Amino acid sequence: MKGGKEMKRYIIMASAAALILAASCARETLPATRGGEGCLSLGIDLPSTKAAMTSEELLSSAKVNIYKADFSGLVRSYTYSEIPSSIYLPADQYRVDVLAGETAKATPSTASWEQKSYYGSKAFEIVAGSSVQVQVPATVDNAVSKISFDTTVAENFNPGFTFTVGLDLNSPETCLVYDASKSSSEGYFIIRGIEEPSLSWKFEGTLAKDASSFVKEGIIPAVEAGKIYRMNVKYTIKDGDINFTLLVDYSTDVVQDVVVFEPVSTGLSSSSIYEIWAGHATVHADVDESEFSDPSAIKFAYKASTASDWTTVAAVRSAEGLYDAVLNGLQPATTYDYKLVIAGVDQGDASTFTTEAAPQLPNASFEYVSKVSGESFYKWYDPSCGVEEGQTMFWGSGNGEGSEGVKGSASMGMVITVPDETDKVDGARSVCAQSGAILGVLAAGNVFTGQFAGLVGTEGGKVNFGRPWTSRPTAVRLWAKYTASQINIVTSVPDGVTITKNSDYDRASIQIALGTWNYKTYGGTKDSPVHVNTTNKSTFIDYYTDPSTIANAELVLYGDNRQQISNGEIVSVSTGEWRQITIPLDYHNTNAYPTHIVISCAASKYGDYFTGSSDAKLWIDKVELLYE
Repeated sequence: MKGGKEMKRYIIMASAAALILAASCARETLPATRGGEGCLSLGIDLPSTKAAMTSEELLSSAKVNIYKADFSGLVRSYTYSEIPSSIYLPADQYRVDVLAGETAKATPSTASWEQKSYYGSKAFEIVAGSSVQVQVPATVDNAVSKISFDTTVAENFNPGFTFTVGLDLNSPETCLVYDASKSSSEGYFIIRGIEEPSLSWKFEGTLAKDASSFVKEGIIPAVEAGKIYRMNVKYTIKDGDINFTLLVDYSTDVVQDVVVFEPVSTGLSSSSIYEIWAGHATVHADVDESEFSDPSAIKFAYKASTASDWTTVAAVRSAEGLYDAVLNGLQPATTYDYKLVIAGVDQGDASTFTTEAAPQLPNASFEYVSKVSGESFYKWYDPSCGVEEGQTMFWGSGNGEGSEGVKGSASMGMVITVPDETDKVDGARSVCAQSGAILGVLAAGNVFTGQFAGLVGTEGGKVNFGRPWTSRPTAVRLWAKYTASQINIVTSVPDGVTITKNSDYDRASIQIALGTWNYKTYGGTKDSPVHVNTTNKSTFIDYYTDPSTIANAELVLYGDNRQQISNGEIVSVSTGEWRQITIPLDYHNTNAYPTHIVISCAASKYGDYFTGSSDAKLWIDKVELLYE
């Protein structure tokens, strides 16, 4: 799916009182008897929310407090649904505070699984005889917990283990209790008014081996509103000693939800930063439908800032008073002007946005290769090539790097990935991943973004997948060719998969994923964060369901001339000849930027399970990222 079609958007929720208030302040002449006063206009623009309260409930129950700017006292206090049609205030300096969500309730829950709290504050001035409109952005006001349990916890503890986290472990009402069913859930804590708030935690369980009790406690100091505190609980035994490990990663995650309190009027409304892609953008407008009742007359016009001609697209009514449009065919890293046009008349000034850059993968045609020192096999870069993109490692393979890195299959006499100068599409060569067998054990040919991390005896290997990447492509296009016989080696297969030896044909897999994997959680390195050990199935990643994956896709090529893209329909194709294939990326999360990209090409899809055909060959050339 194209990410821009399911992005976070703002939903206008305005009561009749808000509309009357905006009109009275903006258009009414103030009475002479109030010459020393001015009029304040407030309205609310809410985003969609996954919280327990609906947008309507957030709107109606929000608290609005007006104070003197010098903090000398409260001047006005309202529930938003009860705000009068006109708020007159003496000429002076003020500030308005807005509380919404759980914190606005009469008896808010300090700890909640479902309901967020929002807070915003804005200074303003009342000038005698005039009106003022105030926009108050209110952001998430909770410290947010997100606890996950590593598989080692369930493996070593009896069912019923818990992880309690909260402001005070002695006060249950300030805490949340995670069990296996709550793993990776978010919890929300109200910390406003607490000096130097912290989150305390306690893990409790009974060890499976002897039913003995096990308790660990700790504290996360100086927590902040709007940040997610991710904690991954692991259990290890090292040198015979119990080692309980809590990995905490909370330095950069910020909750992106924003509630904007603003007047209701006709004009452009802002787009989220995540709605501006390299090749398309989603734009929004608020429309007073009491003035403009014909939706077909509402349009957006846009152009590159350096261009003179405007392109017009129809607006789509997504809710009462809210209109959207997706602007397609944009150029990367380009500034665009756009405006709202109703019945041929411009509504206000144009606004601008700049599209994302659209970088390409380095060495994506595998032109830059060099032999490993003292060996006859190759690595997928050439330090002496004189071209920056080919001088450092981006792609790796199970061959390993011998004396220049870690040993792989080549050190055991099996080279599973080779450059091919005789069979190619672009440039001087392609890359060929070829499966083979060592002492009856399948060695699957592969090439991937990342680095081989070492052999595990003669039983398997370790790989650190991924390379730093922050752009958001919408698809991957590449040239591929695949030949394979029937599967002649079967060791194991994933759950739910059935393979019949010497009957089913082998299949190749090309997986693409963009994500925010933290190496501390996924076991790899900062540059290549996703660690997979083929002898430990708990390290295998399913990018379709993995919580840190924001987009993924997969191309499967069958040796009997079939093809499948991302679990879709299996179709007949000629896999044994070069074909250019486009693989659309499915974005699970359109409110995040990736930190890394994984592309993994394997000649045998179940090679990590040591199952496949020992003669499978997958050729890849000219890998391109598309930004549409």
